[in-house]
Amino acid sequence: MGYVEDKRLHDLIDLVGMRAQATSVGLVQLAIELNRAGVLDDAAVDRIKDAIAKEICLNRPKSVPQEHFSANLRARLDRLFAGEEPVGDARVLQD
Repeated sequence: MGYVEDKRLHDLIDLVGMRAQATSVGLVQLAIELNRAGVLDDAAVDRIKDAIAKEICLNRPKSVPQEHFSANLRARLDRLFAGEEPVGDARVLQD
């Protein structure tokens, strides 16, 4: 999707109230379980992480350089989806 489509989806999800941490935890755990069961391959998990990263980057603080934010975000998503890090406060990406 392009920026306009990404922004539209972001706004729709926000209106539904799906930005809750519980939803994020469930999605990450579901992806981990489906990957371990062989239902999702690594490429599918990468596409899920890409979609999440694009959504989060739409709201990155303007004071944080895009490259720094994106690199930190992707590293954190990799750890989350590997089951190495718990879902937590996204504000740590600004550090």
